[in-house]
Amino acid sequence: MTALPWYHKTTIYQIYPRSFYDSNSDGIGDLQGIIQKLDYIRELGFETIWISPFFSSPQADFGYDISDYTDIAPEYGTMSDALELIEEVHERGMKLVLDMVMNHTSEEHPWFKESRSSRDNPKADWYIWRDKPNNWQSMTGGSGWHYARERGQYFWSSFLPFQPDLNYRNPDVKRAMFDIVRFWLGRGVDGFRLDIFNVIYKDADFRDNPFSFKLVPTDEDPSSFFQQAKYTINQPESFAFAREFRKVCDEFGERLSIGEVNGGRKVLRKFLGDAANNGLTLVFDFEMLNLKFTADYFRDLIREMERHYPEPFMPVYVFSNHDKHRSMYRLGNDVRKAKLLAMFQLTVRGVPCMYYGEEIGMTDAKFPFAEAFDPIPHKFTFVPRFVFDLLGVLINRDEVRTPMQWNGTRNAGFSSAQKTWLPLHENYQTIHVEKQQAESNSLLNVVRALLKIRHQERCLQEGSLEILENLPKGVLGYARILEGEKILVLLNLDEQATEFPVGYSECIFKSSDRDDAKEKAIQLNGFGGMILRIKS
Repeated sequence: MTALPWYHKTTIYQIYPRSFYDSNSDGIGDLQGIIQKLDYIRELGFETIWISPFFSSPQADFGYDISDYTDIAPEYGTMSDALELIEEVHERGMKLVLDMVMNHTSEEHPWFKESRSSRDNPKADWYIWRDKPNNWQSMTGGSGWHYARERGQYFWSSFLPFQPDLNYRNPDVKRAMFDIVRFWLGRGVDGFRLDIFNVIYKDADFRDNPFSFKLVPTDEDPSSFFQQAKYTINQPESFAFAREFRKVCDEFGERLSIGEVNGGRKVLRKFLGDAANNGLTLVFDFEMLNLKFTADYFRDLIREMERHYPEPFMPVYVFSNHDKHRSMYRLGNDVRKAKLLAMFQLTVRGVPCMYYGEEIGMTDAKFPFAEAFDPIPHKFTFVPRFVFDLLGVLINRDEVRTPMQWNGTRNAGFSSAQKTWLPLHENYQTIHVEKQQAESNSLLNVVRALLKIRHQERCLQEGSLEILENLPKGVLGYARILEGEKILVLLNLDEQATEFPVGYSECIFKSSDRDDAKEKAIQLNGFGGMILRIKS
């Protein structure tokens, strides 16, 4: 068996820099703050850090509106801080992945200012301009076309009005963006998370999108606001662009590229290239962010992942991020379920990606839409909050971006400022790192133990996977197999305790002291789990 590339066996920890740790007491997390907490991440056991954007930006969308890709937003630090961060990450044997927003820039970017100024300037064709808008709607609702008085034309924004889309049909744009990618790879970064990568190309003929009965998009079908996204998302050129991007990364050796894409698993696979995986190295599969906590759900999920991402591909298992509900929302704030979800995520065949604070069970906050910093909820203040809650849709992303809860002191140890950029979650005095570090069976220590086991057991990093059949109802089981090694993972996703026969040689891990490994049998408490070694 050929050894896997590092990016197919790594573990990823996502940091939202504004909310991780404030080193200079201005209420905003920063790069030096991340540097000060690197030992925490290393000791936790994660191998790769993905950081949301910290490039120069007006911060209208908190860094996803970039005004200079090769400079640092002053609230986060300086280029010197960024280079120090790269060096400090590598000194600890970890990897660093940056968030690259290639689809659009800020309206404050010098490229757009020049493009907007006239119809005949050198960058006039660097963005998408039209004399008359067609019927295309943005991903956040309403027309994505916006009038620029200077040119007497409309520019296209896939997301928010102040984020104009670049025109990748212009080779100068593609060249400039690939040079930015090389700039950061040349400074030592180990890869990129690629923001809304599947919308980079739009239909060249600007054909109207057809009608759809769908109001809310799903990961299987991104159609929304009563319109199919036929000509604005997942165009054939975007799949080819993924292969071009991979070639640029390959100039620097093995580099990770993970795409934020949606549209169903057959579509997602196309971004990974042909059978040799010569496109993006990984893609997020966001259907699982709407998880159902049942054995049937996870069994079906594994089957789907194995079917669509067989070798040499690798699935990514992710249950939360900076745009979606935290996993605790789906788990009803049940820590027992969170431990089992961590067991699943860190032992199944795939790359686990965990959002900051998930390791301690941070929960969604609840803020009034009218007071949101996030620009999206301001578009929907006319809709009652309960409508979105019934749909399970997160509109105010502030609610999952609250400051990291390090301890039970003022501001949860995140900052010594009088006021933090977002309020702390009200439960920070009971849910925080310091408290859980002292509790042997806390969620934090369960995650740490699981990451240690994963790191020690090559079978859990590189082994194949077989689902176990004929288990009690509510129990999910699978085996990881590599070169004669065999490890079983058994998860009771039901409240009822259960006992059943299993042949094994060693119990490697159990989620609770109440779970019991007997001779040739195991007993799992309600929401209990166990990892067993089988002698070959």
